[in-house]
Amino acid sequence: MNKTNTNALYKTIKILFLAITAFYTVFPLWVMLWGGFKTTGGIRGNPFGFPKEFQLGTFAKILNPVTSSYFANLTNSLIIMAGSVVFAVILCCLTGFTFARIKFWGREVFYNYFLLGLLFPLAVAILPMYLQMRKVGLIDTYLGVMLPQAAFGLAFNTMLTRSFFAQIPMELEEAATIDGCGKLGFLLRMVIPLSKPIITTISVLSLVSSWNQFLLPLLILNDQKKYTLPLGVMQYQGQYSTDWSQVLAYLTLSLVPVIIFYALAQKQIVAGLTSGSVKE
Repeated sequence: MNKTNTNALYKTIKILFLAITAFYTVFPLWVMLWGGFKTTGGIRGNPFGFPKEFQLGTFAKILNPVTSSYFANLTNSLIIMAGSVVFAVILCCLTGFTFARIKFWGREVFYNYFLLGLLFPLAVAILPMYLQMRKVGLIDTYLGVMLPQAAFGLAFNTMLTRSFFAQIPMELEEAATIDGCGKLGFLLRMVIPLSKPIITTISVLSLVSSWNQFLLPLLILNDQKKYTLPLGVMQYQGQYSTDWSQVLAYLTLSLVPVIIFYALAQKQIVAGLTSGSVKE
């Protein structure tokens, strides 16, 4: 097999792989989107195809504040999401700067120990975390959801910020020190303005994680008035049956805000993940 045939075969395999990956990614969204326009009977009879008749009443019912808690759940999700993003950015900037720019004994050992947090998913630590939240009185509060969400993403976010902060030229820090700027001043005035791509990336990743979080709000929030969007879908699940048309319509509407935000911030996300250094 000559080189031309090998390249053609490689290209065909790559296109086929990407097509299969795209199909498995888009197909659930396809079913969810068109399912919202069907009746429950239509979903059972034709779960994957176009609806025979578009039922707009399902979306209208969900968007009606009298018959649905969608907007209340949306507000709760936005509040928790904003708080989680703020806490995540502040914490990872401080820890990333400490491990990247401040020299102290055992820095690498502490950093590697810190990264062990990547090995512990939320489900593993859910019980001791719940006991701690109850001890400090954060059960059924927004803060009780915000802080653990920021904490569980801290190891990964710190890994990103440390790598980015370490690439900032030492000459900038030396010049700032000569001008009387301390470590905190250098972080606030020089490092953070230069690190907008990675901070945007962390913000979006934290946003998506908070938006899709189900287990943590379910455990912490007892008052249904404080339920987030992932928890709000439970209002359409009865003891003996589930209104799948409303569930799928609700999920479709829940995805719209985060998809819009992700589309607007896509360039910043790619820039933050691919930029390896700050130009001198």
